[in-house]
Amino acid sequence: MKSKMLAAGFIILLTSSAMAANSYRYRIDSSASSVDAKVSFMGIGSQKAQFPAMTGNVSMAAGTNNAFNLDVRIDARQLKAGDSTTTKRLKGPDFFDVANHPTVRFRGTRIAMNGTSNGTVSGDLTARGVTRPVTLAVNFSNPPSQNGTKEAIRLTGTTVINRKEFGMTAYSAIVGKKVTLTIRSRLIPE
Repeated sequence: MKSKMLAAGFIILLTSSAMAANSYRYRIDSSASSVDAKVSFMGIGSQKAQFPAMTGNVSMAAGTNNAFNLDVRIDARQLKAGDSTTTKRLKGPDFFDVANHPTVRFRGTRIAMNGTSNGTVSGDLTARGVTRPVTLAVNFSNPPSQNGTKEAIRLTGTTVINRKEFGMTAYSAIVGKKVTLTIRSRLIPE
């Protein structure tokens, strides 16, 4: 009986070690990561904003689309635009309302790989206290399944959202409703 319990404990230990070996955990390198936003302006050009302050982490299990977690937190108070007037408007109550909603968050819960280094991440984006489902097209500079947890990798994610769905309805006559978001992050193994 004692040897069966010892063997069962050994199998559990091996199984949990194998699971740990087949999972990948990274944290976002804040100093080498940012989010860019681009929206059409007056129908002839575009305006850009950058969110240079972000934190978060990524964890995923090898060979499964279900065991995935991407958690990105963006400090909207650090938002920068082309000029001080635009920056002030974007931080104000008509857009991000950073006084009341200082953080923009994306939580990805499912990844579907289309190849070894690209795929789509499904999750939720929260801005101004409003949460909407979003799908990111993602690309890894080095596939996690080949990299393991040896070295840092780059993750780029892009999506298009409708700003009005997040309560950002001001200046509709001159500012487009579709916003292209691009996350550029350096991921450090944990």
